[in-house]
Amino acid sequence: MLNLLGEYPSTLDAKSRVLLPAALKKQLGGEVPKGFVVNRDVFSECLVLYPMEEWNRTSADVRRLNRFDPENVEFIRRFLNGATPLELDANGRLLIPKPLMSYARLEKDIVFTGMGDRIEIWSEALHKGALGGNVDFKSLAAKVMGGKPQADDR
Repeated sequence: MLNLLGEYPSTLDAKSRVLLPAALKKQLGGEVPKGFVVNRDVFSECLVLYPMEEWNRTSADVRRLNRFDPENVEFIRRFLNGATPLELDANGRLLIPKPLMSYARLEKDIVFTGMGDRIEIWSEALHKGALGGNVDFKSLAAKVMGGKPQADDR
């Protein structure tokens, strides 16, 4: 199971290509040759880079949704719209599709962030804004993690 961690600034070239940071490649290990799927994030103006095995798990969950429920169909349509398979080129670069670049407002300076089983790709400016703002992280942590057993309790 992957546990992708870290924050890695990077730069898109003029042809919308970007090197996958070496630290993430190392964490991905044998997943790199299997390829990736890049898609819009559901909650933020960023992209999500799924290693292929994680994409397969996620899309299996989506396939289990009832396609006779209009809300499910709308979710499926919106979630899969734009999903694009990617592989690293011979130089270790990813080619980000133009419509997805536009959605995430990617320009030259971008940030890769490890998110456990997937990687987010942010414009540098939006990434700074997403981590700033007026979120009370202490309260959020208490709400989200407060009822979870501590490591010593397991």
